[in-house]
Amino acid sequence: MPENRCIYQYRLNQTANRLLKINDHDLIGLKITDNVNPNRINRRPDKTFKLLSGMFVEQGITIKLIELRQFVEKTDEKLGPYSLITSFVDTDKGQVEMIYDEGFRGENALERAATFILNNLGLSGIILRSIIYLNQELEK
Repeated sequence: MPENRCIYQYRLNQTANRLLKINDHDLIGLKITDNVNPNRINRRPDKTFKLLSGMFVEQGITIKLIELRQFVEKTDEKLGPYSLITSFVDTDKGQVEMIYDEGFRGENALERAATFILNNLGLSGIILRSIIYLNQELEK
């Protein structure tokens, strides 16, 4: 009986470890940053703009949230704020953050970028790029 108990405990621990890895992946998640120095985005964004929230499935990946994030890196007296604007996509397989735009774009740079995306099929491009990056990382 103790031998069976040890085998059961071993299998239980293996299962728990697999579940822990899966849950860690879900909670912490696979975080992919495309062409973004992580040091530039390792803080809370100055502004965010939700482009889409809720759940929908694209190519087998459940997308939970799509938003733009603005990180103001510096301000010039003449040119105004220098913004790094990223797109952030949260899925059941991980998160993808990509540069959308950067530069001296004025005070309402985030809102203008969001309007452009929503009016010009930019959302589908963000979704497809994110799925491509996720699939490439998951295949490694």
